[in-house]
Amino acid sequence: MHYVRQGTGKPLLLIHGLGGSWRSWSPVIDGLAREREVIAVDLPGHGATPPLQGETSMRALADAMVAFLAVNELNGIDAVGSSLGARLVLELARRGALGAVVSLDPGGFWRGWETAVFYRSLYTSIRLLRALKPFIPIIARHVTTRTLFLSQLSARPWALSSQLVLEELKAYVMSPSFDALLYDLRYGEAQRGAERGSLRHPLTIGWGRRDRVCFTNQAERALTLFPDARLHWFEHSGHFPHWDMPEQAIRVILDNTSQA
Repeated sequence: MHYVRQGTGKPLLLIHGLGGSWRSWSPVIDGLAREREVIAVDLPGHGATPPLQGETSMRALADAMVAFLAVNELNGIDAVGSSLGARLVLELARRGALGAVVSLDPGGFWRGWETAVFYRSLYTSIRLLRALKPFIPIIARHVTTRTLFLSQLSARPWALSSQLVLEELKAYVMSPSFDALLYDLRYGEAQRGAERGSLRHPLTIGWGRRDRVCFTNQAERALTLFPDARLHWFEHSGHFPHWDMPEQAIRVILDNTSQA
């Protein structure tokens, strides 16, 4: 599994969302690395990491991460996840593989029509983006097209760095595991919870008030499954608080992991 390391201090693992890469964390990685040694991975089938052999699912990703932690002697590391990665760190916390955890807008807590909206919107978007692949540099460069393509993910897509958008859109269309994982998120196993008192380390779930992928009512469901968790609202953020409110995201991450 490909990863980058940056900074010094107590190690902190970063796990990106569906289709992304370690570069998805670029708005916050330098700020985090001023106080922690940051280890940002490319999940299997993303970035520079080849896809899994065999089943591609949330369970298989969790198994791969457990193996990665063991091989690199990182068991019990503090961790932050975003979207798919946020669901993944919840599962790893449930298994007892991590230390303190911050889960930013985790997927998997949708119900009924929300599930269909999630799946169909991302299914349609990725196919359109693949058809426009030669024009991705142009899309990333201009405010109007950045806003059009990323309005579901960000509350302020026009303010995002063109380089961040370029890297993210390229990662989406290049990921060989995007379709299989999207299907598994829609039709696969539901996320299991952790009974009250079963988590040995702090768990914080962060949620953007303007999330158009994982609607805000899903935060209550996440807390029902993980009753030991603390909920933090990012008032002016969409699906990616580390994009829309990077300074607050850095503070929330450091405050809720450094004390563990």
